[in-house]
Amino acid sequence: MDRILIEALKVDTVIGVYDWERTIQQSLSLDLTLATDIRPAAATDDLSLTLDYAAICQRIQRFADTHQFALVETFAERLADCLRSEFSITWLRLRVRKPGAVPQAASVGLEITRGELPEATRT
Repeated sequence: MDRILIEALKVDTVIGVYDWERTIQQSLSLDLTLATDIRPAAATDDLSLTLDYAAICQRIQRFADTHQFALVETFAERLADCLRSEFSITWLRLRVRKPGAVPQAASVGLEITRGELPEATRT
């Protein structure tokens, strides 16, 4: 199984547990690894046979624009569900960072993995 990477995608959204956070948009930085078989697209040079990076990034931005969560954990889980469902992604790794959330850290965040990789591709 091959893996498509989307790194340091910036989205603005309403997220946070404090009242003041619920009144502003804050930036999140996302890294995604998406499992897919690129061979059909590579053999034919046909975008419709692979995951369309631009469409995925646009969907992530729409998701961020239309949802508000208190927790980064909820944002990550719901976004993973959305992407797996809408793009038929069997496995993904999603890292979400919230810069400036803790003054002493450049960012805080989490990484989740959803779905199953075929046994031969696990690394």
